Amino acid sequence: MAPKLLVGVGVIIGFFLFVTLGAAKGLADLPGGDVPAVSTGVYEEEKAETENGGVYQELIQRETVTAPDFKQEEEDNKVKVKVKGIYVSGYSAGTPERFQKLLDLVETTELNAMVIDVKDATGYLTYNSDLEPVRRVGSSSKKVKDIAALAQTLREKGIYPIARLVVFKDPVLARARPDLAVKSRNGGIWKDYKGMAWVDPYSREVWDYNLSVAAEVAQMGFREIQFDYVRFPSDGPTENMVFSHNNGLAREEVIREFLAYAREKLAPYGVFLSADVFGLTCSAKDDLGIGQKLELVAAEVDYVSPMVYPSHYALGSYGLVDPDRSPYRTVYKSLSDAVYRLGDNSKMIRPWLQDFSLRHKYGPKEVREQIRATYDAGLEEWILWNPANRYTEEALGEETMTGS
Repeated sequence: MAPKLLVGVGVIIGFFLFVTLGAAKGLADLPGGDVPAVSTGVYEEEKAETENGGVYQELIQRETVTAPDFKQEEEDNKVKVKVKGIYVSGYSAGTPERFQKLLDLVETTELNAMVIDVKDATGYLTYNSDLEPVRRVGSSSKKVKDIAALAQTLREKGIYPIARLVVFKDPVLARARPDLAVKSRNGGIWKDYKGMAWVDPYSREVWDYNLSVAAEVAQMGFREIQFDYVRFPSDGPTENMVFSHNNGLAREEVIREFLAYAREKLAPYGVFLSADVFGLTCSAKDDLGIGQKLELVAAEVDYVSPMVYPSHYALGSYGLVDPDRSPYRTVYKSLSDAVYRLGDNSKMIRPWLQDFSLRHKYGPKEVREQIRATYDAGLEEWILWNPANRYTEEALGEETMTGS
């Protein structure tokens, strides 16, 4: 088939280091999935699961409120795209046979974007970085042999490349630099229910470490940096958490400041910024205790991606007996709240939709109902999540080439 875009010159080579961590010495969880996660040890991509274990901890009674196809131009890297995308893990991106199947899926359907892991919830990068801070921490890997070439391949095929970067869930950095980790009142490093350590969202050094990675992959040709786990921990003995770098700011202000800082530091690279947030942020007026308040996050990024997976909502949410059995109504109600809250800026909402089975079997009908709900809520973009990257092709429309 014909490419969806015309590409200018190749990817810029050479990496820019704008931050240096102090000397340091040097696992697995992703937000989405239908099989259990491994909490420690060797990361197994096939065993990733949904953020928060697939369901919210409880039904919290809170006060609630009810881009043309991609054409790359060398002189203007910020041409907006109406994204219809899929998530691609580092394992899939680095395995030629698996990646080719995903390329074929995108090229033969309405899909036009891939969200590629560059740093996942294990704390490891999916590629071998040239950054000195990464070397000191020991967080490089070789899952993807040449991630710059991968980004270039996507651009040549007219596929919009998004780099997914997990921020504050980082067992590797926490282990290498305990001074940057979330501490426990009981002593040592705090860990969530899966035994995973987090780093302190208050720490500017943590911010700089992550943004050095973002800058590196921006120079490799990724058009957008998507921040995930850009929040405080939610699962585990949270009452025992100690933040050594606490500067007195409210949690939602800490997250907002990080995103504002990211915008400033990454501005020279001409990339879009996006942030993943809990689905409940669409309706909750507070920050859910994790620092994610919809309006504050949206103010600092180009796109906000609520994870409105129906399986993640507690029974009774939005007046639905079982949200997981009502994919259209769950997604529509959640996104309608978000659209109302953001008003004229609502087109920046690009939800993550569920293409996996957790409590109930999801097939073409359930996936398509979520896409339809997104459009009916007045939105134009969406991304599908399946941790094993097995997507429901029957739920997708045929390729459209408008403007190509």
